[in-house]
Amino acid sequence: MTRVLVTGAGGPAGVAVIRSLLARDDVDVLAADMDGWASGLYLVAAGNRRIVPAGRSETFVDELITMCRTDGVDVLFSTVDVELPGLAARRDELLAVGTALAAPSYETLVTCLDKHALARRVDGAARIPLTRLLTAEGVAEDWDFPVIVKPRSGAGSRGVRLIPDRDALEGLTLDDSILIQENLPGDEFSVDVLAGLDGGVIAAVPRSRERVDSGVSIAGRTVKRAELSDTAAAVARAIGLTGVANVQLRYSVEGVPALLEVNPRFPGAMPLTIAAGVDMPSLLLDLVLGREVPSSVDFREVANVRFLEDVFLDPADVLVSENAAHADELDE
Repeated sequence: MTRVLVTGAGGPAGVAVIRSLLARDDVDVLAADMDGWASGLYLVAAGNRRIVPAGRSETFVDELITMCRTDGVDVLFSTVDVELPGLAARRDELLAVGTALAAPSYETLVTCLDKHALARRVDGAARIPLTRLLTAEGVAEDWDFPVIVKPRSGAGSRGVRLIPDRDALEGLTLDDSILIQENLPGDEFSVDVLAGLDGGVIAAVPRSRERVDSGVSIAGRTVKRAELSDTAAAVARAIGLTGVANVQLRYSVEGVPALLEVNPRFPGAMPLTIAAGVDMPSLLLDLVLGREVPSSVDFREVANVRFLEDVFLDPADVLVSENAAHADELDE
C-alpha cells in the first residue's frame, strides 16, 4: 500500500483529492487539517486523521516533515495555497524522510503566486491583459477604461475593484503591491491542467462556473473548446508546470482567451474534471511514483450541480484543535 497524506481536508479541493485516492485499492489515505471540524478528516479511517498547524505558522513545515517520517508517508498532497511554497522549498528534506511532494516546483509556485511575475513570464506565449503596477508609470499608461485593480498576490476575487475612469485611477494611493490590469469583457473559464514531470501537458480540461455561492462553484460544466485547452497548455509550458494547476481565462474584446491567473494547486471543482474522465489526483500520484501514465487523456462534456453532504459522528470522535482559533492572528 502507498501511504498518501492529504492536507487541507476541510476544503473542497482536499475532499476531492481524498475521495479520488480512496477509490483506489492500493492507497492508504491519511487526511490532515488545522481544524478538527474539517469534514474530509472523517472520510478516512480514524487512525489516519491528523491535526496540523496553520499553513502560515513558522512550525508548519517542520511538523509536516516530522509527521511524514513518523507515519511513513510516501506521497504528500497539499491542497492549500499558503502551504505550498514552504513545502516546495524543502522538497529535498521531505525526500530524505521518504516522502515525495506532489506539487509544482518552488520556482513555478512563486511565479504563479505573484500575478505581475506571472504576466511577465507568460507574455509572448499566450494572450495576457495589459498589466502594470500601481505606480506613477503604471497610472500614466494609455488605459482603456474601465480597468481592474487587484493585489498582485492572493487568490479569488479578494481586493479586486473596477475603476471607471482616469480621475478615479489617479486618486488611488500608489502601491507596487497592487496591479492595474486591462478589463476583459468576455466569459470566464477555468481550465484544469495536468502536466507530467517532464513538463508535457497530459490534459487540459476547460469548465464553466454556471452558479457560484460565496466564491464556490455549485454548478458547472466541462466544455470542449480547443482555444481554451491550447491557451492553458501554453501557459502551463511557459511557467514550467509539473503536476496540477488551475488556469483561469477570460475572453478579450477580440474574442481571444486571455490569462487571468494560475492557481498552482487542485481546485475545489476537481470532482467535475474527474467525472469528465480525467482523474487528476490519481494520475498525479502515478506520475510521482514513477508509473507509466498516458501521454494524453481526453475528456467528455458533462455538467454538475453540487449540494451539502453530512458526515455524522460520535462527538467523542471529533478531533480537538486549537490551531483554527488562532489562524486569524497569522493573517494579521
